[in-house]
Order: sequence, then C-alpha cells, then structure tokens
Amino acid sequence: MFYVYVLRSLKNQDIYIGYSSDLKERIKYHNSGNARATRDNLPWELIYYEAYKGRQDATKREKQLKMHKVKTDLRIQLKHSLGV
Repeated sequence: MFYVYVLRSLKNQDIYIGYSSDLKERIKYHNSGNARATRDNLPWELIYYEAYKGRQDATKREKQLKMHKVKTDLRIQLKHSLGV
C-alpha cells in the first residue's frame, strides 16, 4: 500500500502533504528532524491520510493535493482537525 498523508505542525499549525509506503516510519522520520522540508516546524501530527494500492495513484493524488486550490479546499475540509 501507498499512503498520501497530511501532517500538521504543532509549532505553527502549518500543514505538510507527502506520500509513503510506510506511513508510521515516515511520520517518525519527519519528527526525528531528518526531513529537510519539515525539520524547522517540529513536532508534526498526522491529521489525514488516504491509502492506494499503486504508487502512481498515490503520487498523482499527492501532486493534486499540493495544488493551491485543492490545498485550500483540503484546509476547509479539515478545519476541525486543524483547529480553525
């Protein structure tokens, strides 16, 4: 399985969107400070994920979620999880 996930920074409420074949390990990696894109806003919590059988489907969805309009819609959909 491949997972598209959304993390929320507990430091500044920013969100990060990514994908991985091992969701638990990837979250640990982000929170270890080893991921350049997320290390300045530790710690991170998982607030949303989707599971896919194929890697191509997951990467396509990740790119879609990162688009400005879709990311804005995602923030609206997850407003309670984001504490907005």
